[in-house]
Amino acid sequence: MDSGSHTRLFLALWPDPAVRHALRERRDLWDWPRGASPVHPDKLHVTLHFLGSVPGERVPDLRRGFAVPFTPFELTLGVPKLWHNGIAVLEPSSEPPELLELHAQLSNALVALGLQPEARKYRPHVTFARRASGVALPPEAPPLVWKVDGYALVESQPDNGGVYQVLETYS
Repeated sequence: MDSGSHTRLFLALWPDPAVRHALRERRDLWDWPRGASPVHPDKLHVTLHFLGSVPGERVPDLRRGFAVPFTPFELTLGVPKLWHNGIAVLEPSSEPPELLELHAQLSNALVALGLQPEARKYRPHVTFARRASGVALPPEAPPLVWKVDGYALVESQPDNGGVYQVLETYS
């Protein structure tokens, strides 16, 4: 990475191949209206914090600074919703305390690194599609239980076709 460049970063729960496959299957249960943009399976995740554009020279410090205490937990996803802005999501049936603690620990790490966490309330979810206004919610399916044993620092590369690259994993 060019030290003079900027990079778009976020922290996320990053699914293993089996969970990613199950998420893709859930996404494919929806009957997407014309014009909807389903999220590519390689991009399905739960965002913890969006960092936005960060100078490339900060990345090594950030990689170290986001190693926070972490307790593995189960995240049960199973509530399909269409948000008011046309974003189709799968939400958890409840928010495990360990998830909320991880989010809080990472908020503290952001502040310690001189970055500002988002002010709005954290709403964990997996985005399945954008521009999905008018989609009918899919039939009820059994909950998807994700055994979360880590999280990741991810780079979004809009100039490279929107590819996501995991820069660091934490467990």
